[in-house]
Amino acid sequence: MPSPQQQSLALPVHIQVDWRRIGKAARRAAILAAAVPLTAGAAVMVTDKIRGQRYPLDSKFPTAAPMSTEIDGTTATLYTYGDDLYEAMLEAIDGARHTVFLETYIWKGDDTGERFKRAISEAAARGVEVYVVYDGFANLVVPQSFFHFPPQVHVLRFPALRPGLLTLDVRRSGRDHRKILVVDDEVAFVGGYNIGEEYATKWRDTHIRLEGRAAWELQNAFVDFWNRWRTHKHPVLQDKGAEHWQPSLRAARNAPSDLVFPIRGLYLDAIDRATSHIYITQAYFIPDRDILKALLAAAARGVDVRVLVPERSNHSLADWLARGRYTKLLRGGVRIMLYEGAMVHAKTATIDGRWSTVGTANIDRLSLTGNYEINLEIVDAGVASTLEEVFRMDESNSHELTYDEWRERSLLTKVAERVLEPLEPLL
Repeated sequence: MPSPQQQSLALPVHIQVDWRRIGKAARRAAILAAAVPLTAGAAVMVTDKIRGQRYPLDSKFPTAAPMSTEIDGTTATLYTYGDDLYEAMLEAIDGARHTVFLETYIWKGDDTGERFKRAISEAAARGVEVYVVYDGFANLVVPQSFFHFPPQVHVLRFPALRPGLLTLDVRRSGRDHRKILVVDDEVAFVGGYNIGEEYATKWRDTHIRLEGRAAWELQNAFVDFWNRWRTHKHPVLQDKGAEHWQPSLRAARNAPSDLVFPIRGLYLDAIDRATSHIYITQAYFIPDRDILKALLAAAARGVDVRVLVPERSNHSLADWLARGRYTKLLRGGVRIMLYEGAMVHAKTATIDGRWSTVGTANIDRLSLTGNYEINLEIVDAGVASTLEEVFRMDESNSHELTYDEWRERSLLTKVAERVLEPLEPLL
């Protein structure tokens, strides 16, 4: 007779795993996990859209006249008001003798957009070689008829639908978020301004104009992008090379198709060097872990770190995701300035009165590791001083968010921040 131990070993064990049921439950859980933040995000955007209609971002805000600085044979001029910038850009196009390179993310079909369309069409009619790049997705709401130009104008529409969009393939999903104008290889513009009536007077943004040898930085950036994305119907642009190397003023270009993202490294390196102050102005500020860590480390070693952002921007979801960083930033000594009554869209920073950047990239995932972007890195005390004046001007239209004030926000707001956090990879 077998022992009790032997009997127990001989007993059959019937364990049936219903993989279909488990798989079905897992799919339901995944759908629910995705649905909650997506639904919350949609609700936030609808609510804020209604609020925006009641309280539009159309308040008057301080601006400064264009300010110029000489940098090693190049005149750098900062613009903080759209009307001033557009007049300078149109004047440059009207005076073009050889070439016009125009690249923009958004190009509205309104009166301002028509002025630019007319100016480049007239330039082409008088024999100027005109090349235009615009982002198809960003302009889906603009009638396609607006982008019908005379046959002399070479037009490249960056495709609206890209094959990597659904799979989040960075190489094949980034948008062309750059804003560049280069005329005759001598005058070049770059910054946050798109083209449109609203941006001319209602948005606070920053653009810079380079007149002189450093215009090559933006000219070369346009040529490389054009040749990378042109089709068989587009002519090849010649890369002329640089006769003058200017280490104090360089263009950093993000190129997702090549997994090249120097703008992020540019910020990290500059922040690590700071010993006195860091002034950052951003439209959408959602720093990744490394940039957040660098800013907190700078504040911990006594650097005066200030970040100026819209109190309410035109992208409410970006605002909510940005607020998810506020607790760590404020508790770590970083000062947050909220721009009031109008949309601030600038993408600038200046550090220690020596280093500055002006360009198209926001400090968020889309700009730093997703889109095609371009920022100038400028090591010059004159430009830094001018940007500090602009920062103080913007501070006069802002209020500082304190840690005590932030802690008093409602429980519902805190819950919403946590619920929306999974949507961060989308921005």
